[in-house]
Amino acid sequence: MSPDLIVRPARPQDEAAMGRLGAMLVVEHHDFDPRRFIAPLPQLSQRYGQFLVSQIARPEMMVLVAERAGAVVGYAFGGMQGSDYMALRGPAGVLHDLVVDPEHRRQGVGSALLEAALRALKDLGAPRVLLFTAEKNHGAQAMFASAGFRRTMIEMTRELGGD
Repeated sequence: MSPDLIVRPARPQDEAAMGRLGAMLVVEHHDFDPRRFIAPLPQLSQRYGQFLVSQIARPEMMVLVAERAGAVVGYAFGGMQGSDYMALRGPAGVLHDLVVDPEHRRQGVGSALLEAALRALKDLGAPRVLLFTAEKNHGAQAMFASAGFRRTMIEMTRELGGD
């Protein structure tokens, strides 16, 4: 981690920056596959930021930000979940979002966020951590694989209407 990068728990004043990054995540995924991923909604940035701030105080959740020169350049969001018999798994930490501003990618920000998120989830009692990446997000998949993640499930989607 570069000395000018700080990973810390998110605060309410991070709402706008996290919302911008969360909206960017939605747009990227929709661009990957518009039939699978939701389309950006009006005021998405504001809504996403509000949602993430609402998760800060929940004891089973973690929201972290990566800050460089006083600006939020990434965030991680996840939490502890109990057994899920539909997913055939026991209790686990789930990493829902890990987002880095495109101007700060490939500079160790994602790896620093991931490392901090894994520590936070372990502190919440997670015996393992699960995450999902878009099929076309090869950069994220490479980073997660280099951190020791392995493929365990493959999502497949089929549309049932229209073309």
